[in-house]
Amino acid sequence: MKRTTIMIPEDLKIQALKHANMAGMSLGGFIREALKRALELPNGGKLVDDPFFTDRVVFNGEVPSDLARNHDAYLYGDRS
Repeated sequence: MKRTTIMIPEDLKIQALKHANMAGMSLGGFIREALKRALELPNGGKLVDDPFFTDRVVFNGEVPSDLARNHDAYLYGDRS
């Protein structure tokens, strides 16, 4: 395992500690399990049915080849 430091609001930490204690787990174990559950993908890990990848209403048609590099200009216009 790799040690990682995160910043969370005090009230969230208190809630997480309470749930971890009720489950008989350490805070680290509780956070690892919560992250693992949050990152599990439906359909055996296939992204095919993920709305992000199947959305054709917003991302329909040709995409400029420089979109990644100049996404701010496309989203917000030229602000120079």
